Amino acid sequence: MRGVIKRRREFLHLMRGYTVERGSFTVTDVQNGAGVPRSTAQDWITRLVEEGCVIQREKKQGRSPARYATVSALPQSACRKIFTTVDGDQVQIFHECLSGGCAAFCGHHHMLANGVVKQVQRDGQLLREFARIGYSDVKIGLPPSPAVGVVGVTRDGDDIIQHIRCIGGPAYSLTDMIGHADGVCDVLVRREGTIVVGAVRTRALSHLIIGIDDTDSSEGGATFALALALLQYLGARKGVIPIDHRVVMLSPDIPWRTAGNSCSYIELATTHESIGKVVERAILFVEDEALSGEWGIAVKQGFCIDPPLRLYGKKAREEMVGREFAEETAGRQGITLHGGRGVIGALAAVALSGLPNEILLSPEQNIPP
Repeated sequence: MRGVIKRRREFLHLMRGYTVERGSFTVTDVQNGAGVPRSTAQDWITRLVEEGCVIQREKKQGRSPARYATVSALPQSACRKIFTTVDGDQVQIFHECLSGGCAAFCGHHHMLANGVVKQVQRDGQLLREFARIGYSDVKIGLPPSPAVGVVGVTRDGDDIIQHIRCIGGPAYSLTDMIGHADGVCDVLVRREGTIVVGAVRTRALSHLIIGIDDTDSSEGGATFALALALLQYLGARKGVIPIDHRVVMLSPDIPWRTAGNSCSYIELATTHESIGKVVERAILFVEDEALSGEWGIAVKQGFCIDPPLRLYGKKAREEMVGREFAEETAGRQGITLHGGRGVIGALAAVALSGLPNEILLSPEQNIPP
């Protein structure tokens, strides 16, 4: 039995080598590589297919032999989804990982590397990184050096390319896993000694922030619930990726508030061509589902918040704001408003987007400029 196990290991190692180097192998490859009769090579391939260690990629057709490939016991990818949104020369990079540990590891080392990634936020298994287009020198190595870093982010037409340097586990992720993640268009890698250098290509998507307010009434409903439903509804559309939903508390002294005076905003990634349709669907959805005739939404393209817009959000936390001021602010910021009185709070939700939950949920907290 020990001899059989050893032979199995040898044949599997040989087949994995062919799979890595060529993508697949034939019976003849194994026959020649192992120096065994053809029947023995075929018997071992058949056995490993039955065990689930090998799959048949192509059937025999005419003179073209059947082709096989090994299957790893490791997960195909630790990255479920990778996508990028763009606002001018600023880029947000999203990694949806299989585990919070993987997301935390990447976020920690990307910040340690001090490359083009300048801020990292992690919410469970979702990693959000804020970067700028350009390059930065990064030294990668074994501890205490960072194991992986984003040395550059460039734009190529409708695509964003992340330029990554890594070693060890992150190098395995770059060469064997990232290419399987949803949203990744292409991965090019090369080795520089012990360092793996890669270019990860994704679409340059538009970033939409939609603020929502005044959708409930004294008889029922809740703006946060409608906003979450809107995120799920729009996120199910082709070409739209749901990102996040946040609740924002405004001034509690507004006389027409139904409860604690909260509003919400959602974030989406979509293609530039789909923005009009997404906004149209959002308006129809809120109009149909709101229990108040004063519902309002505010729609912003991009994730960068200018100081005047942030100031509007600060005012909405501290005092009563009128619709005229909301419309003036929205007009200067290129934000569109739709609906009734709720546009005041909806714009405030957009104005405060990107702040930590500790600030969003506490009206008494100071708002940074």
